[in-house]
Amino acid sequence: MTTLEVRRVRQSDPIAAPLVAELTYEYTTRYGPSGAEEMRRPADVFEPPHGQFLLLVEAGEAVAGGAFMRYDDETAEMKRIWTHSGHRRRGLARRVLLELEAEARTFGYSRIHLTTGPRQPEAKELYLAAGYTPLFDVETDPLTIGVLPFSKVIH
Repeated sequence: MTTLEVRRVRQSDPIAAPLVAELTYEYTTRYGPSGAEEMRRPADVFEPPHGQFLLLVEAGEAVAGGAFMRYDDETAEMKRIWTHSGHRRRGLARRVLLELEAEARTFGYSRIHLTTGPRQPEAKELYLAAGYTPLFDVETDPLTIGVLPFSKVIH
């Protein structure tokens, strides 16, 4: 069994290329050309002192990752939560959330804000299972809502 290593990197680091490529593909196939717009966000928002980009690395390969950026003085906004297509169903996304929450606390944040699209039911279920509070009616068809926001207090 291999060990997962947490690496704090820049999005431009070559080891992050699979994350960027797979997320761009996922967003584009689920939401059309506008789906890739999120991946064009300047990546420096995910760098200290207000943000962080991290990867879970196994045997030298990025298998999961994510980032956060400043939302407001007390709140970090999670972005780019990802698990490599060849490593899903291992609980890695949950581990990414835990690592990002812990890192956000070290940056002085006490709350998390995140959103997911209405065509990402697996992300919605992940955030609910991880204790995030939905800021929308979970009984309503997500396609009629649009972006699905969540929040969580982290101490």
